[in-house]
Amino acid sequence: MTAQEEARPELEVWIDQDLCTGDGICAQYAPEVFELDIDGLAYVKSADDELLQDKGATTPVPLPLLDDVRDSAKECPGDCIHVRRVTDQVEVYGPDAE
Repeated sequence: MTAQEEARPELEVWIDQDLCTGDGICAQYAPEVFELDIDGLAYVKSADDELLQDKGATTPVPLPLLDDVRDSAKECPGDCIHVRRVTDQVEVYGPDAE
């Protein structure tokens, strides 16, 4: 791991299912991180590919998928994807990002 990668704060992502429109754009961009369930809503997946259905469930953002997860948050029509730093819980991508 490079010094720059070590300095990068760890990020996590979660989905607000109350705002999810079920378009599936996130699963198209990053199928390793997002998946639509039988209820038609998107959820995050664990590193073990397990669908995390608890409200507010988070999963780490793998560094190689950061661009795909960021694009998912930007393109989401429901503005329901939140990417935040683990260390201070500040949202860096998504509807609450500054």
